[in-house]
Amino acid sequence: MRIITLFVALLALSVFVAGCTNAVTQDNQMVEKKAMEGKNVMDNEMMAEEGFEMKDGKMLMVNEKTKAMVLMTENAILADGTKVSTAGQIMRPNGTIFMLQEGESIWMDGSFMKAGEVMEEESGMMGKDEYRGAILAGTTTPYLDFNKEDYDKALAENKVILLNFYASWCPTCKAEHPEAVAAFNELNLPNVMGFRVHFKDDFAGADETALAKQFGIPYQHTKVIIKNGERVLKAPDAWDKQRYISEITRYS
Repeated sequence: MRIITLFVALLALSVFVAGCTNAVTQDNQMVEKKAMEGKNVMDNEMMAEEGFEMKDGKMLMVNEKTKAMVLMTENAILADGTKVSTAGQIMRPNGTIFMLQEGESIWMDGSFMKAGEVMEEESGMMGKDEYRGAILAGTTTPYLDFNKEDYDKALAENKVILLNFYASWCPTCKAEHPEAVAAFNELNLPNVMGFRVHFKDDFAGADETALAKQFGIPYQHTKVIIKNGERVLKAPDAWDKQRYISEITRYS
């Protein structure tokens, strides 16, 4: 009789211990889950604060919260798949390539900031640029490095679009670039957008190549103007600032 009573008591104790152990395990799992959720929140906050900036011709790793800056020594891949090189070359997941200019930044979540922009204090996130491509000039009338997403958006909005087919190795293109920048900085036409489209150089991707083929571009520094979705001008000659302004204004 005593043996049976002892057996029942031991059985009851083992059930109680097992229940306690299971409860502790569940509690631990909940604690670990909450800790992991907290870590993810921290990771997201850190992602908003950490990035890369071109300063004095060097690529620096930046922490916006601590203001710490260190030299970037290895290429990086951002959260959205964007690739960042130590030389400042940015390659988006869609193949678009551009170079960070002095004071420009790109952050761990893939967001791009122009020189002079600051983090938004309320959200802790950086100001989102309206365009995916690097803005080369202009405010009301922007001139961007070509990006298919921006280009498709401009077409959908029925913008007048200037395409400037540019090669990084071309002396004429390099000499003409400041003229284009000066023109777009002076223009005040909200229905117009310009794109510098890389043509047969190291920065030309599949989208740029397809666009050049679509418009039958014979060689670099050719300009195309599109209005109402149709090509209205194709000019292979070099332009100065005034020519840019006059041609764009004519079709705007």
